[in-house]
Amino acid sequence: MRPFLYQRIQEPDLALDMVGDPSCAFLAGGTTLLDLMKLDVMRPERVIDINPLEEALGQITVTDTAIRLGGLVRMAQAADHPVVRQELPVVVQSLELAASPQLRNMASLAGNVLQRTRCTYFRDVSYDNCNKRKPGSGCAALDGINRQHAVLGTSRDCIATYPGDFAQALIALDATVEISGGEGRHTVPFAALHRAPADKPQIETMLAPGELITAFEIPRAPWTRRSLYLKIRDRESYEFALASAAVALDLADNRVRAARIALGGVATVPWRAKEAEAALQGKAIDEASTKAAADAAFANATPRAHNAFKIALGRETLIRALHQAATLEVRA
Repeated sequence: MRPFLYQRIQEPDLALDMVGDPSCAFLAGGTTLLDLMKLDVMRPERVIDINPLEEALGQITVTDTAIRLGGLVRMAQAADHPVVRQELPVVVQSLELAASPQLRNMASLAGNVLQRTRCTYFRDVSYDNCNKRKPGSGCAALDGINRQHAVLGTSRDCIATYPGDFAQALIALDATVEISGGEGRHTVPFAALHRAPADKPQIETMLAPGELITAFEIPRAPWTRRSLYLKIRDRESYEFALASAAVALDLADNRVRAARIALGGVATVPWRAKEAEAALQGKAIDEASTKAAADAAFANATPRAHNAFKIALGRETLIRALHQAATLEVRA
């Protein structure tokens, strides 16, 4: 690990003073940042500890219309909250399936959605050609071992998979994210936070240097209760998804009034499957409709040498998740 300056702040405005300084990194739970610093992938000159802001940013607030999760709320704290457990099952499942209890006790929600790819070629600096770590150097994964890599949202410059789980749940619930920075505070749809690699894989989100995620807001609605997260992986414990699906359904007379679907383990960013949602509109959840939705979700998938199986696996994962969500018993 390289030398760095550690600074612990007490006020949000002090964090905003770092706007525009790419040499700074914010420290919350540290479960991703410290790993990448030890690997020499991230090399911040200053590490800004924002944990003293937990009183302001570490709260869960429930109103008549929404559930607000502060950016410094810990994963375990959110998963254990009684209203979250009752009304947002997809959130609870995505958090509990994401990591070990020790990590969930430490990791913040904002840090979780900003975690970086597990691509071996990104995390191992002995590989020189990684456009995400070293722009313009190439992508070793394209012709390398790419079993874990993405089939959706890829480009000729990067096929690294987004590794998280909680982000898919937020997309399926139409959550918004509150961001604070030098231009003040603003809110955007969570689905707009992450950027597909295109020709600039090193730019992973819409956040400007120095901007902080201060909160997530999830609407309270009956369809949020008919939600679930299904994660398929090589082993049941402490493993990243090969394919996952976060689903929230609004049903009337067994027909879909609205479907919200996000896919994980198969895409370069948390993936909103809008084509699949459209295919289900007005349909009953049955074998034909779920197959059509799954086919639509992966119609533009681009496999590589070792990850073509993810297309079939992703389709079956989505079909299974839709059927399970449709049969949930939902209490008013």
